[in-house]
Amino acid sequence: MNQTEINIRDRKLYIPRMSYEGARCMAAAFQSIGIDACVAPEDDAHSYELARRYLSGDECLPEAVTLGGFLKVTEQPDYDPSRTAFLLATSNGPCRFGHYLPLAKKIFQQRGEDVLIFAPTSANGYKDIGKNAQELIRTAWRAVIVSDILRKLLLKTRPYEKQPGLTDRIFQTSLDRVCQALALQGISHEQRMQELIIAMTAMRDAFRTIKVDKSQRKPLIGIVGEIFCRLNDFSNSYLLRLIEKCGGETWMSDVAEWVWYTSDEEERNLIRKNKRFSLSMVSCKVRQRIMHHDEQRILSLFREDFKGYAEPHHITEVLDLSRPYLPREGAHGEMVISVGKAIWFQKQGAAGVVDISPFTCMNGIVCETVYPRVSKDLGGFPIRVFYFDGLQTDFESDVEIFMELALNYQKNKMQQ
Repeated sequence: MNQTEINIRDRKLYIPRMSYEGARCMAAAFQSIGIDACVAPEDDAHSYELARRYLSGDECLPEAVTLGGFLKVTEQPDYDPSRTAFLLATSNGPCRFGHYLPLAKKIFQQRGEDVLIFAPTSANGYKDIGKNAQELIRTAWRAVIVSDILRKLLLKTRPYEKQPGLTDRIFQTSLDRVCQALALQGISHEQRMQELIIAMTAMRDAFRTIKVDKSQRKPLIGIVGEIFCRLNDFSNSYLLRLIEKCGGETWMSDVAEWVWYTSDEEERNLIRKNKRFSLSMVSCKVRQRIMHHDEQRILSLFREDFKGYAEPHHITEVLDLSRPYLPREGAHGEMVISVGKAIWFQKQGAAGVVDISPFTCMNGIVCETVYPRVSKDLGGFPIRVFYFDGLQTDFESDVEIFMELALNYQKNKMQQ
């Protein structure tokens, strides 16, 4: 074992709440290889204030919220820095996301606390995870798939439920059962898939028991934007529930599409480096095939449930839609996906799109300059960027105005 592996297996690993269900499923994936993983405390105004004590104000909201969740752990009575680890992904590029890791390390060093900031990376073959790296990667991918499906079921059902609160309760019960399947240790990938199929089938059937009233279809609002901010309820001031309160239904861009985008970028980079015929390309293609196989095997259980909510067959469908506005050759990351997915939502019958972005986010700013042209080309399709900076702001009147635009767009489309 290398030193990082020894350290992490001696510590409790906290997973940031990019989304609650995603963090729960990812913690379960780590548990499957014997790591004591759990979800970081719930994000709130207190954790945000804890983070701001160490920040200059130039940092983006997801950075502050993530750090605040870690600092909230330090207030727990049983907190022991030498037995604590925090999962924190990282990346290269101009986005401030690449600064999260060094800043978090610096802050805990200043506090004199020997916590481990765990940032596994493909650059070293995930060797920090140890001999279970490949097993964890496949289970983590399945965790992404099932958490995306669970969220999608929640959002398409809750606005129509006849018994308020029932959908949330079934969501929680289903999440518990799925996490149990993900966390099982010492089993093969095929055995885990069988356990997941059992859990996901039970989840599907539980959601189907919820009595709904769909006599009047609510305006369907696609949700795009910065991935953390759109998935973290505190960061977006519970905007999705507010849209539901104002008479809408939401359809969230999932996490899997980002994974597929990075995989497709990896393939394109290999081609640019004249490695079309190389072991690296073979590895990339094999991994994509396995990912697609696992995804389709689980999704096949929900064909009936997701009629009218089709996702792209390949990420290039989204990127091609974005091309007239933000071609992937000149723009990268979430901005390209957000523009393309906004058009995808419109083609699938959405009445409008909301882009959720942190205040001063480069991706949100670029998209906002492009959306007016997209809206015009789509016959006045409503698209609105909502920026968030961690301060509790009353968005209700803005959401009500947007929902009125979406409702009018929906009515006009029906009359055409």
